[in-house]
Amino acid sequence: MGRSIRKRPTFPRRMTMAAAALFIGGGGLVAVNVYASASDDPGKAQVRAAPVRNVSTIDCPDVSNSLPDVPDSARPEVDRELAAIDTQITDAYEKFASDKDRVDRDPGYGQQVVLDPLKEKRTASLDRIAGAVGRGGGQQPQGMQGLAPCTLRADDSGGGGQGAAQAAGQAQGQDQWQNQSGQGQNQGQGQQGQGQGQGQGAGGQAQGVGNGPAKSDFVDIRSVQPNVRTPRTQRNGSTGLFTSSCGVNQNAKRNPDNVIVAPGVSNGAHHMHDYVGNQANDAFASDADLANGGTSCRNQGDKSTYYWPVIRLQNGQNENDANADGGGKDKNVGKIQTPAQVTIKFAGNPVSKVTAMPRFLRIITGDAKAFTNGNANANASWSCTGFENRQLKDKYPICPQGSKVVRTFNFQSCWDGKNTDSANHRTHVAFAGKSGACPRGFKAIPQLQQRIVYAVPPGPGFAVDSFPEQLHKPVTDHGDFINVFSDQLMRKAVTCINTGRSCA
Repeated sequence: MGRSIRKRPTFPRRMTMAAAALFIGGGGLVAVNVYASASDDPGKAQVRAAPVRNVSTIDCPDVSNSLPDVPDSARPEVDRELAAIDTQITDAYEKFASDKDRVDRDPGYGQQVVLDPLKEKRTASLDRIAGAVGRGGGQQPQGMQGLAPCTLRADDSGGGGQGAAQAAGQAQGQDQWQNQSGQGQNQGQGQQGQGQGQGQGAGGQAQGVGNGPAKSDFVDIRSVQPNVRTPRTQRNGSTGLFTSSCGVNQNAKRNPDNVIVAPGVSNGAHHMHDYVGNQANDAFASDADLANGGTSCRNQGDKSTYYWPVIRLQNGQNENDANADGGGKDKNVGKIQTPAQVTIKFAGNPVSKVTAMPRFLRIITGDAKAFTNGNANANASWSCTGFENRQLKDKYPICPQGSKVVRTFNFQSCWDGKNTDSANHRTHVAFAGKSGACPRGFKAIPQLQQRIVYAVPPGPGFAVDSFPEQLHKPVTDHGDFINVFSDQLMRKAVTCINTGRSCA
């Protein structure tokens, strides 16, 4: 099944932006207005800045989710440019971090030394993306230059995912739904962390590098109200489970690549990934490489690749990647923690039978840039053993003595029936609605559910790896999957799920 062109909105030639980024600094609230009127050149948005103190990161418009049609022939060049844009932000953040005191004192310096050079590089990349799409036969994207300017912003409370114009403390719980296996399911707008940040500080990242997490990123799980609910299983629902045992990455297969988002680009993720399942996965792995690769899964018919950002202890101890890409060079420091347990299950749908996943189907759940992008694609779920009816989206849990930290990834379970991937790696799959039904035009497939447990010390002191400008916020947690089941094993899994049995 091919990766055909996916339709997404194009930009008008004249864009209007009216955005106010609210910076929370030691001296209070300062607004920076970024605008481009209908009569302005959208590539030359005007920035008017009052003095800013204690800004903490760089906030750039997301390009990948704003692209129009991307023809198959243009995908490689577009993917390379998107990876280059990520590197540009990483480099700009390094410059910002090294000169932060001066930037705090002199916003004009930050504009001149950090933001203007970044805008120039992004403009060139956006031009190349537009050219690649046009040469591939797609509609030439318009108004892309409106995505070039970035801003400096503060950490609005440590909660993450709310956008620069939303003040701290917006931590209101919403229901999550879980399917019949009992694991929480985040739906789009999802769950906000409840309660106030607690603990004695976050340790290594904040003390050593200065890019998070903050103590306000943590909350005692006992202060969170139960928020998981289960959709009712209907007569035609599929209630079975298929489990694949693939280990906990005992062999420490890790790299900072992402073959889905940045194929052919070393360090495309700018953070370290844990891998279970397929052992051939790196930035350069083709579908054939994955099909021929080894697997850590007990059932050798499952050569799928399952990967997620590592968790590190923030106790001042360095990992052996302290001076490497994805590690210390990208502001990810601390001792990597091997999971105590990894459970991989494929569940059914509460209202219908499921159909087989196509081989090499790619699914990304969550958003690695949710701190700056907002919650639209965030799907993080943090909890503690014994408290998994309470799920957190934008807070790390403080677990009581004897309880372990749990990350849950409930992947999209509806497929468009045509494509194994899409230009933004999202629109070919979708989440089911609150009732469990798939959107019109999509069909139910087995839902991948990953539950990853860590025996970390109680209290704050751990963090998920992230892009450096994302400040290790819990809302940026995400998981990646490429289906490399054998056809025979996929048929077995679908039959088990549709007949209400539990199989492995």
